[in-house]
Amino acid sequence: MKFGICVTQISEVGLAVEAEQQGYDFCWVWDSPMIRSNVWALLALIADKTNRIAVGSGVAVPGLAMAPVVANGIATINAIAPRRTFLGLGTGNTSLRAMGQLPMRISDFERDTRVIRGLLRGESVEFSANGRSEEIAFQSLDLRHVNLDDPIPLHVSGFGPRAQALAGQYADALITGIPRGGGIAESLAHARAGAAKVGRELSAFEVYALVNLMLLKPGEQLTSTRVLHEVGSSIMVNVHFLYDRFRETAAPPPEYVLPIWDDYVAFRRKRDARRSFTQAHHSHYGHLDAEEARFVTPDVIRQFCIAGHPEEVMQQLHDLEAQGLDGINFVAPADRQHAVCAEFAERVIKPMRAQ
Repeated sequence: MKFGICVTQISEVGLAVEAEQQGYDFCWVWDSPMIRSNVWALLALIADKTNRIAVGSGVAVPGLAMAPVVANGIATINAIAPRRTFLGLGTGNTSLRAMGQLPMRISDFERDTRVIRGLLRGESVEFSANGRSEEIAFQSLDLRHVNLDDPIPLHVSGFGPRAQALAGQYADALITGIPRGGGIAESLAHARAGAAKVGRELSAFEVYALVNLMLLKPGEQLTSTRVLHEVGSSIMVNVHFLYDRFRETAAPPPEYVLPIWDDYVAFRRKRDARRSFTQAHHSHYGHLDAEEARFVTPDVIRQFCIAGHPEEVMQQLHDLEAQGLDGINFVAPADRQHAVCAEFAERVIKPMRAQ
């Protein structure tokens, strides 16, 4: 299994350097302009300061810029870190909602994914914007301003069947989430259905998941203050996603969130009536919103988290690997990133690789 970390702001470049030394395999940078540093600037810094670890967007959102701009961004990173650059694409669950907008429509996301993939392959593609359409391609490649010689693996993020099918149609890997992306076998089935639609074989296809992790100390319970502090924000990101989907489409919540759902919906309706709903994302993978702490119960932690003592966590990861999962990424709490990443490397990554 491969292991990754997320780096989200300029001050965290050193975390990626440490992660490389600790044996992590890849590093994601988000594309969320209202809440974190610029994805391409941060990736460039990380690419320049590291030598082995794979670097890429986790994920970039084409809806925030024209598709050729995204292609240029990652091809520029590929010139700094050849043969270890990848591109993750998504519809913008947080990045666009934090701007008060909806995530990209799947049809628009598919169109942009096709354009980006073609450009990164050095092809000429039909690009349409602002009522105009033209065939375009990267120019002046002799100047080496981008690197198209070394392939850039394409990873498509999808939590639902249509986006997961697009990964099978166009990408080298699927990025999903546990549990909001469904089971690994189910996600893979959707990707395979997409691949079959275009006659693709998925022999080298990979599946990555963004997960919530919690390593318990000897004798520690899920009710401890430390547990709440370390995974509370990550868990509430999932609840925010489900609530936004409910608010926009009236989609029913999954069973695993039902114990807190009615109370949470009432809470959000009351709070959003006095402030912008976009502010719910201010705590995104950073800190636990004090007003939301009561929703992070032990039962919710069990549903949303890979939690336990190191040997229990390793067993859960082995089980996921057996289902078809190739790699995981997690977000450490903002005030303990270095310690948490180091502890996970020492207590989980090293023992798993020694088995």
